[in-house]
Amino acid sequence: MRPKGIIIAIDGPTASGKSTTAKLVANALGYLHLNTGAMYRAVALLADKEGVTEADGRLSDLLKQAEITFEATGAVCLNGRNISADIDSLEIALRASELSTIGFVREHLVERQRKIARDGGVVLEGRDIGTVVFPDAELKIFLVADPAARAVRRQHEMEEHGRHIAIEEMKAQLAERDKRDRERKLSPLKKADDAIEIDTTSLSIEEQVQKVIDLARSVSK
Repeated sequence: MRPKGIIIAIDGPTASGKSTTAKLVANALGYLHLNTGAMYRAVALLADKEGVTEADGRLSDLLKQAEITFEATGAVCLNGRNISADIDSLEIALRASELSTIGFVREHLVERQRKIARDGGVVLEGRDIGTVVFPDAELKIFLVADPAARAVRRQHEMEEHGRHIAIEEMKAQLAERDKRDRERKLSPLKKADDAIEIDTTSLSIEEQVQKVIDLARSVSK
């Protein structure tokens, strides 16, 4: 059982530092780390495996049958199998972004996210946590970073998985993803009015994590 605590919502665009920050903050506080983007990627992976398209009526049934869980280590499991490595690809990320624009997909996953995190002691990361999933979260963070810095970060992530993407192509892909996330009708990416913005462009991982930890402890007093 995780300790009692607050709900921390961390939002921001791709490669702004959400995942690393959320994971390390959760570890430091003894909280659960809930990567909501991983849930959409899990659905994308399952849809690809089953050959189900966005227009396929089977997608709703497939979604209802999918069991997506998070282990204490941060591993993402689909129907009991660790899929963390399987969903860490650009193709799955793009497919997940497309699926996230479908109303019943978002509604279903948001309901699951709220159920998992409703008792607090959790750090959630995504693009609509502070605005839609938990608009009453005790602490809302919105991470931003210079587009060029984000492209370099994402490029390094891909290279760690044995895939090289030219920096200009990476910038174009991130710009396309940002445009889709910000302009979608359902739960677009945007900063909540009461969110605290942190620019991670020139911050080390340790610095940005410590900023969030300090804010969390201040709110928890």
